[in-house]
Amino acid sequence: MPGLIAPSDYSREPPRHLSLQINSKEPFNAEPHRSALVDSYVTPVDSFYKRNHGPIPIVEDVEKYSISIQGLVDYPKQIFMKDILELPKHTVTATLQCAGNRRTAMSKVQKVRGVGWGVSAIGNAVWAGAKLADVLELVGIPILTASTKSGGKHVEFVSIDKCKEENGGPYKASIPLSQASNPDADVLLAYEMNGETLNRDHGYPIRAIVPGVIGARSVKWLDSINVIAEECQGFFMQKDYKMFPPSVNWDNINWATRRPQMDFPVQSAICSLEDVNMVKPGKVTVRGYAASGGGRGIERVDISVDGGKNWVEASRFQKPGIPYISEHPSSDKWAWVHFEASVDISNNTDIIAKAVSNTNL
Repeated sequence: MPGLIAPSDYSREPPRHLSLQINSKEPFNAEPHRSALVDSYVTPVDSFYKRNHGPIPIVEDVEKYSISIQGLVDYPKQIFMKDILELPKHTVTATLQCAGNRRTAMSKVQKVRGVGWGVSAIGNAVWAGAKLADVLELVGIPILTASTKSGGKHVEFVSIDKCKEENGGPYKASIPLSQASNPDADVLLAYEMNGETLNRDHGYPIRAIVPGVIGARSVKWLDSINVIAEECQGFFMQKDYKMFPPSVNWDNINWATRRPQMDFPVQSAICSLEDVNMVKPGKVTVRGYAASGGGRGIERVDISVDGGKNWVEASRFQKPGIPYISEHPSSDKWAWVHFEASVDISNNTDIIAKAVSNTNL
């Protein structure tokens, strides 16, 4: 691709905020301290988690940067930055989360492979760009299309990013065409994050944003978009990010028996306290986040101070001054909620949070 290069080393990595907790240096993977996640509803770019598989690509000339749209389409096309900017601009507030979030805690129960993450491989941002449904119309795919005339049923995003898992080839992932061509799914080709141009860590100049789905499908540094008959056969679709029982033998996994993970599950995390905090008896304010994939809102967050025997309901909120109501038009359907509860604790207390998502979708 003219104007875009993928460095073969880490000498030209972008600067990062010193407060980030580094989980691996090469490739660079880092998360903010958990307390930073409840400082604001929209996560600042500097403290948004960084998930990479290799050195960060560099755009030398954004005017020459382009994305090829090809495959099982009637009118293959190469689109440039100016073409994307000419399409209607949409903003979507969406929580992005690495599928490996909380892997460190999981490994305390049973060893899990992959980068070790705390509870902060997650963040909420305001993304802006062109809807993928509008982009697909440029190659003759109408909105709400599940299959093209030539049998295309999936949309594959291919990055310029080179990673060892693909034997030095590009990172790639796919979503169903029915989702990609649905304007209400809010899938974006994003060029802004929190009102600013995407930075290099987050996919400059263009990345996919697939709301409600694990971050592995929101491919950064887009090189091409392929309309294909079957789901992507890349490593991160076929040999990672699949759900197996605890009894799985890591050395003899039959990957074909599970489908790729897409929507992320409902969850909650306490951010105002560390897992090992010793707190004096009395009133304690418990704060954290709760999120659910697929656009399902958070119906309830409960807090227990006796290890799960009894529960109290926490307050939930998104934007200041606007009551949060699950599935209400005033709420951001793709975004997390923050929760807060004031509880009385005594000695030998285990504080637990649990979230319940809306199941009406």
